[in-house]
Amino acid sequence: MKKIKGYSITLTVNNENYDLTAEPNRTLLEVLRDDLHLTGTKESCGEGACGSCTVLVDDQPVRSCLTLAVAVEGRHITTIEGLSQGGALHPVQDAFVAHHAIQCGFCSPGMILTAYALLKENPSPTEEEIRRAISGNVCRCTGYAKIVEAIKSLADQGRQER
Repeated sequence: MKKIKGYSITLTVNNENYDLTAEPNRTLLEVLRDDLHLTGTKESCGEGACGSCTVLVDDQPVRSCLTLAVAVEGRHITTIEGLSQGGALHPVQDAFVAHHAIQCGFCSPGMILTAYALLKENPSPTEEEIRRAISGNVCRCTGYAKIVEAIKSLADQGRQER
């Protein structure tokens, strides 16, 4: 277990346990980026409006810029760095690459984690369900068509496997 000095909370981040510093007003985003050096989680609006800071807490998408680190004591956090396994991209990441759903890449970590959570809960979402799920994630580059296409390709695979 890695130990970081200070007021102690315990988190499991990307399947690794951490005891770390967290003042009561520190956000999960600050802890991830500043203490754990997991910079895949992006900091953009700081108000929870854009979704760039989305991570999974117990497999549910949350805005890490609005979530206090002390509020997720003992929980399982997944960041974009934790989605790939053994150096291989996760199928959701592969689909985003294959469908050119990444342009500047700033929204991609949050968008990919949101898509992952949707597909885990519903392996065959409709286009409407996909659009609703990603509606809290702002993308200023792609116009969403390629993102929806990437997620839909995985949903279509899920339908074919039944």
